[in-house]
Amino acid sequence: MDYAGRTAWITGASSGIGAALAHDIAGRGANVVLSGRDEARLEAVAKDCGEALVLPFDVRDEAALADATAKAIAWKGGVDLAFANAGVSQRSRALKTSMQVYRDIIDIDLTAQIAFSQGLIGHMTERGSGALAFVSSIAGKVGVPMRTAYCAVKFGLAGYADALRAELSQTGVSVHVIYPGSVATDVAKNALVADGSKRGRSDRAIDEGIPAPDAAKTMLDEIAAGTREIIVAQGMEAGMGEMRRTPDQLFDQVAAMVANGYMEKLEAEG
Repeated sequence: MDYAGRTAWITGASSGIGAALAHDIAGRGANVVLSGRDEARLEAVAKDCGEALVLPFDVRDEAALADATAKAIAWKGGVDLAFANAGVSQRSRALKTSMQVYRDIIDIDLTAQIAFSQGLIGHMTERGSGALAFVSSIAGKVGVPMRTAYCAVKFGLAGYADALRAELSQTGVSVHVIYPGSVATDVAKNALVADGSKRGRSDRAIDEGIPAPDAAKTMLDEIAAGTREIIVAQGMEAGMGEMRRTPDQLFDQVAAMVANGYMEKLEAEG
């Protein structure tokens, strides 16, 4: 994919990986749509992004999402690349964690990201082109202590994306799942603890992680190359991700089922 002249929509764009993606892809000539809850921070990111449209909203507000989707599509006549990047992490033992924390993380990190994608797949398939990129995590490959809710949603997001990729395999729309390890952002500081409050401090692993601009560059390079499963990690985390990497042959096998009429046959059975 050549990003020049394309329109990319990024959620969670006010900081961290989202902001780094916005700056990098804008530098490659793309028009960017920036979404998140904090309009002032989005506007600050937009200043360094050339052609940019700021659409602030809470990803859990489906009416606001629908309105933003219509505006994003209308701005330049279509959305070519969408990053489902918004999310919140967790740092608490399952034994001590409130069910409301699970509900909140599922709502933000999984249900809202699916809704974001569902609002775009009709548009992209009608055009016969486009790319959807879902930011999962190495915690979506390997169950990590103190992150039971986070692991559940990141595994779930990858499952949705992999199934969606197969369904869209004959449409010209590509689907990419990104598995970052520790990236130097505020993800740990903003993580929810057992009672649902923010942790307020970072992790050493995060602070010493991959710089967000380096991570964003790898993500965009791999999407441009057509890579379906993108692991962005180092050290032990990279080893974990590679150990659990899905073989391309398996993706191809499932896509072949679609090409051979699997969905039509299943629908005909009622």
